[in-house]
Amino acid sequence: MPVEITWWGHATCTVQDSGTRVLTDPLFARRLAHLRRRRGAPPPPSAALADVVLVSHLHADHLHLPSLARLAPGTRVLVPKAAARSVPGLRRLRTLKIIEVEAGSRVEVGNVVIRAVRADHDGRRLPVGPQRSPALGYVVDGEARTYFAGDTGLFEGMADAVGDVDVALLPVGGWGPNLGAHHLDPARAAVALARIAPRAAVPVHYGTYWPIGMDAVRPHEFHTPGDEFVRQAALHAPGVAVHRLEHGESVRPKVAGR
Repeated sequence: MPVEITWWGHATCTVQDSGTRVLTDPLFARRLAHLRRRRGAPPPPSAALADVVLVSHLHADHLHLPSLARLAPGTRVLVPKAAARSVPGLRRLRTLKIIEVEAGSRVEVGNVVIRAVRADHDGRRLPVGPQRSPALGYVVDGEARTYFAGDTGLFEGMADAVGDVDVALLPVGGWGPNLGAHHLDPARAAVALARIAPRAAVPVHYGTYWPIGMDAVRPHEFHTPGDEFVRQAALHAPGVAVHRLEHGESVRPKVAGR
């Protein structure tokens, strides 16, 4: 069965490959602190079903404890090294199998192998906390190789760190009018796409959450990153098939046989 990607919003995706169900950065909330979900209904209960969950870094919109609490008992959750020390609430999720990893770690789950890779991003739990845990991306290796970037900026050696992949899930926006350093906007994400050179890509991490009371502040930053990434990708990486999904929509990208 070909790999299937479902985008639930923000950085939350389900990757189904070789009979194994992988969930990325689950965030199922209608509201998170000063953010509210402005587009797409929260994911259905079925979205919380996974054989393994990948947490890219400790920011609350990526490591969301109430969303993790919805996972079935026994679900494996990969988190960056030292996450449990930085986020004590993780230790209270006793029914889950929390596995700390770092760049280069490999974990076999079902019929896929998951490899943690470097990301260029502030991985600590904010607004306070020392820099203990790295930010990570992950490559899911099954019938296809799917790269989930988490949050990252461009960095030297990015293509070598990620390796040969078929599908890239790349962040192209954020949850406010300014992204800041160590993020990808649509143009930088297209440059990353050209460097990584997958066969297909899905833009994520945009058009879902926005600060309360800021609806009129640079609304294009909320609405347009997906379409702008499609445009930029056509310029920088014209050989890559880009699938801009709606919330809850799925795609089976065409990948080369292996």
